[in-house]
Amino acid sequence: MNEIKTKILHVGLMLALFAIVATSLVTVTEEKTRDKILENERQTLLAAINALVDSNDYDNDILTDTLLIPRVKALGTSDFTDVYRARKEGSPVAVVLTSIAPNGYNGKIKLLVGIYYDRTLAGVRVINHKETPGLGDKIDVKKADWILQFKGLSLINPVEDKWKVKKDGGQFDQFTGATITPRAVVTAVKNALYYFDKNRDDLFKEAE
Repeated sequence: MNEIKTKILHVGLMLALFAIVATSLVTVTEEKTRDKILENERQTLLAAINALVDSNDYDNDILTDTLLIPRVKALGTSDFTDVYRARKEGSPVAVVLTSIAPNGYNGKIKLLVGIYYDRTLAGVRVINHKETPGLGDKIDVKKADWILQFKGLSLINPVEDKWKVKKDGGQFDQFTGATITPRAVVTAVKNALYYFDKNRDDLFKEAE
């Protein structure tokens, strides 16, 4: 009987040890995977930012030099969002912020907008949308180069009345069979410029 109890105890201890080792392995694996996922997300974000503002134009850590802003009607945001700030030798260079067009053909269109300190656009990229494939999805740089035309523009180039699609009397091309999508993007980009123009100095303030 004692021998049976001993074997049972031995098996129980082995199972407990196995459970501890397995749990430890799972925990370590999850931690390593989590770190890798976070780093991949960081690199993806950095690549998106550098597609707008060349990394040679700034020397700070743009992913940590951020400003958290509350919801902004002009930007179409509904929650706190980060503004990424580029500096060169301490001087402001550009910001990269989120702007949302709420009125795309199939819903919201999320944009990443880069704006230089001189109020000109560094560039614009669509980072999330549900627009119709083959029509509205031409706002995506992977589908067409339409979005690239914003680089270098400002609120005075073109003048305000021309910040529209051509169908509405502006200078921006619409897509064949799809006017709503580019109209929404043009308006969102213009609103981002307005927001920056009114808040430029506050956006570059150092934390107190």
